[in-house]
Amino acid sequence: MELKRVVVTGLGAVSPIGNTAEETWQNMLAGVSGAAPITKFNAEKFKTQFACEVKNFDANKYIDRKEARKMDAYCHYALAAAQMAVEDSAIDLEAIDKNHVGVVMGVGIGGMKTFEDEVLAYGKTGETVGPKFSPFFVPKMIADICVGHISIKYGFHGPNYITSSACASSTTALADAFNLIRLGKANVIVSGGAEAAITQAGVGGFCAMHALSTRNDSPETASRPFSASRDGFVIAEGSACLILEELEHAKARGAKIYAEMVGAGMSADAHHITASHPEGLGAILVMQNALEDAGMQPEDIDYINVHGTSTPVGDVSEMKAIKSLFGEHAYKLNISSTKSMTGHLLGAAGAIEAMASVMAVKEDIIPPTINHEEGDEDLEIDYKLNFTFGKPQKREVRAALSNTFGFGGHNACVIFRKYIE
Repeated sequence: MELKRVVVTGLGAVSPIGNTAEETWQNMLAGVSGAAPITKFNAEKFKTQFACEVKNFDANKYIDRKEARKMDAYCHYALAAAQMAVEDSAIDLEAIDKNHVGVVMGVGIGGMKTFEDEVLAYGKTGETVGPKFSPFFVPKMIADICVGHISIKYGFHGPNYITSSACASSTTALADAFNLIRLGKANVIVSGGAEAAITQAGVGGFCAMHALSTRNDSPETASRPFSASRDGFVIAEGSACLILEELEHAKARGAKIYAEMVGAGMSADAHHITASHPEGLGAILVMQNALEDAGMQPEDIDYINVHGTSTPVGDVSEMKAIKSLFGEHAYKLNISSTKSMTGHLLGAAGAIEAMASVMAVKEDIIPPTINHEEGDEDLEIDYKLNFTFGKPQKREVRAALSNTFGFGGHNACVIFRKYIE
């Protein structure tokens, strides 16, 4: 069968550097850091006392106040980003066939704050008064409930589920949504990711793994991918949603088209539960798979939005993979890590980075990697590779590739290119 073409027709985001997709994108171009001291709990006894929190967000702009109390923050972010994406797409909700509109999101952790609050409350009173949990505990906590809420809000009856592959979750969701549409299983899918794990347990757990930066004296410079002094990632929260739509369906309603999604790949490192393969073998394979799926060659890619978490091991293995696969073309393309600004949104990382990749293709501009201070010999940084340090770079972006890698060795990659009739 002939596969259908898939385009991006709407964007929405709630992020540490903006409460809309446009604000997030403009702050990426401006090199704004979302990192600051944690306000969600008292972190003074934690090794890491800062994060990239969502700021000045009002869930009641998107959700009825009474209903919002029944949801975890990750769900608030997801519903807001989905509403913005749907509105941006200008889909006529009265005219479309809602049986063929789905919601596929990536969530790595889900309602951690809800789980934490309920268990701590039980720990204080459980032994004396017996178990007493909120009837909303389970539906607030479970990671799939956000897609349920989105489908209920709009009456979308198409495919409805989440993918959970750690930090690759939302890229995996985009890949699934892409395949469902091009196989004719849906006309439109709201896809992306959401996460809200800046909690005592979330930060404490990653601290215990020595995964987080401890640059408490300078949070805004802590996420520094490719710098020799990088010491871990900066945990972040938020959501981003893309409206993926079958091309003919989009054209028939006169939709604006940001870019075409043309390929997706997945692979496993099969190496370690948290560390990436030292030679980047899984990363090479996932990019190869995405390129083959798109019918493209390495030379067709102009920009890579890298996983680039600012961890000592991960940044090195990803660069090895890019050099191995792209060869001499690695020195002709642009590379940047937008996590240097947004921090690491865990399960939602791939969605916000896909959004950045789409905008790079649409506007022919590369968002920068900020906070670079010194080269790292392990990365073989000799300034032949274009890491787009410090400020954005204008250039033609025919196609952009976005990488995400997760604990467990999960790898996912998506490719967007300029839409051509």
